[in-house]
Amino acid sequence: MLFGSYQDNSPRLPTLVLLLLAGIYLLAGITGHDPWKGEDAVHIGIAHDILTRGNWLFPHIAGEPWPHTAPLYHWVAALLGHTLGGLLEFHNAARLATALFGALYLFALAGAARAFHGATAGRAAPLLAIGTLGLLLPIHEAQPAIAGLAFAALAYWGGGLILQGKTHGALLLGAGLGLAFPAHGLVGLLMALAILPAPIFRRDWKSLGLTLAIALPLMTAWPLLLANHSPELWAEWWQNESAEATLARGLPEIQHFEQLIWAAWPVLPLAFLGCWTHRHHVNKLAVPFFGTLLTLVWYLSGSSRTLAILPMLLPLTLLATAGIEYMRRGVANAFNWFGVITFTFFSALVWLGASAQALDWPPKIAGNFRKLAPGHEVDYSLFALAFAVTLTVAWMLSWRLPRATWRASLHWAAGTTLMWALVATLWLSWIDYGKSYRPVIASLRAALPAEASCLERKSLSAGQLASLDYFAGIRTQAVAPERKCAWRLIAEGKNRKSPAGWTERWQGHRPGDRDERWYLEQRNE
Repeated sequence: MLFGSYQDNSPRLPTLVLLLLAGIYLLAGITGHDPWKGEDAVHIGIAHDILTRGNWLFPHIAGEPWPHTAPLYHWVAALLGHTLGGLLEFHNAARLATALFGALYLFALAGAARAFHGATAGRAAPLLAIGTLGLLLPIHEAQPAIAGLAFAALAYWGGGLILQGKTHGALLLGAGLGLAFPAHGLVGLLMALAILPAPIFRRDWKSLGLTLAIALPLMTAWPLLLANHSPELWAEWWQNESAEATLARGLPEIQHFEQLIWAAWPVLPLAFLGCWTHRHHVNKLAVPFFGTLLTLVWYLSGSSRTLAILPMLLPLTLLATAGIEYMRRGVANAFNWFGVITFTFFSALVWLGASAQALDWPPKIAGNFRKLAPGHEVDYSLFALAFAVTLTVAWMLSWRLPRATWRASLHWAAGTTLMWALVATLWLSWIDYGKSYRPVIASLRAALPAEASCLERKSLSAGQLASLDYFAGIRTQAVAPERKCAWRLIAEGKNRKSPAGWTERWQGHRPGDRDERWYLEQRNE
């Protein structure tokens, strides 16, 4: 048997340990590097546009509307960038919005698990979330999906309290439901809606009325303001959001299941175990099971990206916590030591990589680092080394923790935190050297004449457009038949030759990037 029904006499996990672990997890790597290509650059660019050009009602990238995201996260990021501007560079301060919403997510998740399954589950839930692999990268970049998760977790917490007969849960349910939409659009609303039937199950019409009274104004304030100010932008956003969030998008592919297995590890197998142990008490898991089913259908019918799995992690974690305290000792020990061995191995690899960068040993690995980031030189501060050593020693000391229901969950959370914190401390400058567009754009800025007032673009991604505007204030124009710019910027592969009528004036790329090249061309007179 996988589970047993025994009294839990294990020592209680100290709150200070949980808070310290969560703090290190949330803050490690969130600052100290440039905006990186992709989601990070896009959302920092939107927040920067809000602060510098006042586009508060609708997201813009380099002055052009961007109807692919809701604005609440960017409002918070812009305010943090402004408030902390004297202490941190804008992108580092703005990225703290993710840490803020991440903290809210862990806090609300603990409350939801406690409301559904009791105190032991309430402490296990944030540990399992920290140990979930698919959450690791999104929660350390500029990412509105984390805000959506946070408010959905708040809604689950409120719904769990309502199921206990506590009417004040409607305050949390209404706030979570109402803010999930401006935080993450229809996907955020989808995550939170799974818990809305909670007051209906109890026939608690007072809680339902209070929930809707709070949720509806919060949910509709931004759309009404935008529709009144710019109906065409609202129509564009709604059309795009509906197209991206609709369920009727296609059949699942093998990539969906491959991504799900690793991104939802370890909460996916633990969720199955939680369902099994409570198979005779289905009402206990009805709400998180419904939430998992709803988000699973949405995921399997659409994109197989890791970000698309995030909505499922919230209800999966709540299912996983249901069986933690009932797990048999042998199964718990196997789960625990698998995590210890896995994270010890990967953390040792991070230290080996740091040795290769700083000491050129082992020589072969050092050569690979130089090949991937030619010209990069590492310079570890005494504080960084002391921090990395302290975390590693603390990890080794944790192997001697007493047997407890939370030991395996703690080791998974601590192992994930250790591995990520070591990467963020020892490898961050090397990663940033290869992923930042700052030097490329500085070189482009020097090559582009000051009088070049019109610059066409071709094949530039949203992250590249945001980086151009953020680092150098360079804005490009989409190719249009009625407009003939004298200059154009192209992102393509190597060995490109300029077509007739154009002359190449500059070429650049990020260090170690073997595929992507930027070309600046001038139209022949």
